Amino acid sequence: MQYNGIKAQYPGEGRRKWCLRVLYESWPTITSEVQPPDFGTSIVPDDPDPQDGLLEDEELGLIIRTDFTNDTAWSNFYNKVLETQKELVSDLKAGASGSADDSVDTKADVAMNDVSQTTDDNSKSGSDCESAPDIVKFLYPQDPETRQQLTNLSNLKALRLYNDVGIRTAPTRPEGTKPISPSNPLIDQNGWQEIYSGKNIWIYDSRSNTDECVRVVAQKSDFYGTATGDSWRARGTYVCELQFSMAYQGMNISFNGMDGWDHAERSRNLREALEL
Repeated sequence: MQYNGIKAQYPGEGRRKWCLRVLYESWPTITSEVQPPDFGTSIVPDDPDPQDGLLEDEELGLIIRTDFTNDTAWSNFYNKVLETQKELVSDLKAGASGSADDSVDTKADVAMNDVSQTTDDNSKSGSDCESAPDIVKFLYPQDPETRQQLTNLSNLKALRLYNDVGIRTAPTRPEGTKPISPSNPLIDQNGWQEIYSGKNIWIYDSRSNTDECVRVVAQKSDFYGTATGDSWRARGTYVCELQFSMAYQGMNISFNGMDGWDHAERSRNLREALEL
C-alpha cells in the first residue's frame, strides 16, 4: 500500500508513523543493488506530524525524561546540563572553544549521541542568548497523560516518535559470519536495515536518578551485528560537548570495533521492532 493509502487508513497518526507503515509494507524482499523506496520528502507530502512543533527549533539533540519518580534528581541533572551548555555556547560565541572533544572522557560512564532540550509548556530552552541556539533541548512533560506515554520509553520508540525513518543496505558481514537469525530490520532483514535521522536522542531513565547519565541512542549501527537503536550511557555534564563534537567534528563512539553497547536495551528494541 502506498503512502496516500496508509494515510487514509490511519488518519490520526501523522507523517512519521505513516512513513514507518509504508516502509514495513514495502520492505525490499531481495538482496541486490536495487534501491529501496525513497521515504524522504521527494515522495512524502509535507504532511503534519504531532511532534513537529517540538522539533522545529535548531537544537542538535533532544533529552527526553522517561522517569518521573525523583524530581530532585531530575532538577539537579537538568541544572548541571544547562550550566555546561551555557558555558559551551559562551565559549563558542567568543571563538575560544577549541576542540570541543579534547576534554571529553569517552570511557564507559560517558554515553549519548546528541541532546536537545524542550518543554511544550512542559519543556523549555535554557539559552540566555537570542542569537545562538541551544545545543540540546529537554522534553519533560507535566501533564499526566504525556508522562504516561513517555514513562520507560524504549530507544526504538523514541526514534520512531522524534526522528524520521529510512532504510539502507545492512552493514557488510565479515567473512565467515552467518546472517543473524532470526532476521530483524534493526540489524539485517533481507539485506536491508531500518535507520533514522533527525535530532540525536538522549534518554533520562530510572538509572539516571543515581548515576546522572543518559542513554545515547544510535540512529544506525556501526558494524554487522550491532543494531539501530543501540545505546550507551553518557554522563550529563558531558552531553553538550559530545553533541557538539558529534555534529560538527565527526566524533564517533565505536568502542574500537567491539560490541560495547547495552545488550539489554538492544534486546528490548529487537522485540519491539515489529510493533507498529
